[in-house]
Amino acid sequence: MEFTFSPQENQFRDRVRTWLAENKPREARPDDGVPMREFDLAWQQRKYSGGWAGIAWPKDYGGQGLSLVEQMIWYEECARARAPLDGCLSVAVNHAGPTIIAEGSEEQKSFYLPSILRGELVWCQGFSEPGAGSDLAGLRLKATIDGDHLVLNGQKIWTSHAHLATYQETLVRTGPTTPKHKGITWLICDMRAPGIRIRPIRTMANNYHFCEVFYDNVRVPLSNVVGQVDDGWRVGMATLSFERGALSVGRAAELRYILEKLIDLARERTGPDGRRPAIEDDGIRVRLATLRAEIAALQAMNYETLSRNQVGSAPGAEASMDFLYCGDLLQSARLLALDILGSDALELSGEGGEWTTPYLNDRYYLIAGGSAEIRRNIIAERVLGLPRSS
Repeated sequence: MEFTFSPQENQFRDRVRTWLAENKPREARPDDGVPMREFDLAWQQRKYSGGWAGIAWPKDYGGQGLSLVEQMIWYEECARARAPLDGCLSVAVNHAGPTIIAEGSEEQKSFYLPSILRGELVWCQGFSEPGAGSDLAGLRLKATIDGDHLVLNGQKIWTSHAHLATYQETLVRTGPTTPKHKGITWLICDMRAPGIRIRPIRTMANNYHFCEVFYDNVRVPLSNVVGQVDDGWRVGMATLSFERGALSVGRAAELRYILEKLIDLARERTGPDGRRPAIEDDGIRVRLATLRAEIAALQAMNYETLSRNQVGSAPGAEASMDFLYCGDLLQSARLLALDILGSDALELSGEGGEWTTPYLNDRYYLIAGGSAEIRRNIIAERVLGLPRSS
């Protein structure tokens, strides 16, 4: 495969690079809570004011109407400039918004999409439940039709940033007697509605990225259903494809920066023998070289997926390959850093924290968008055509 950029795309890259150099935030992004939310909203608002929000979104819905290649260039230049990605706005920007564009009504598009692009609010994702994480179709959050509303009773878990969100993309059980894939509905839930209770979950990285959400007779208008009642499995699969694709492209670009930083760390730190720089150790040198080759392979995979989508193919099962591989490489890079740091990795207030905290944070890639085991099953069955696992 040969992937080259056109003169127009190279000019676009130059414009992105110049704008980021002048406009990226100079202060560090807060790790958690309302300060993090306000930082991410302000960054989205700055991108919107500068004409960089919704790069690949249609112009009809407030986006720039540009190509997926240009979207990828944006991510690459953000990584190069060490500019923030989408942070806690990722659900809104990368999959709730695209799902509404693909499946929502015109009223939903005109109401929700502008506020997403302008950086006015945060969305969260209500998919996983206790007992229905990897088996998403086993979800049980009950939604009963009562006039022109759905009434929700049940629970969600591992909901990223629910305590900071205004809206939630939610999968609910509307068909309790139908086959489990057939009785699911995708809807927009207002997190301020009466009957919603949120309990943040402290993670091993010492933040509150995840939450439990409880629903007690929560009323949601039927006009908030995206697609059709009982057709939420199909709509939800589109959402997961958008999620996996966007996360993989953004983090793959970041991985190249992480690798160069890791090489610098290996030059600066003493290796396992206590005498030479770590980069002169054969084992560490091989791991760095292997990681560089694997990151290049991931980039090629992303380019291939991008090329397919450019000619009209919707995001499909191949996005699971990119996302799975990206998560594996993030873990490999972080673990190599910890090996180079040795016992200093435990000093979280110093250089160790710069590598150890991201390692702990990035562990969620093993379950985000479906667990690694589920993604491997998707690849086996839908890409390789292997029999379903028992």
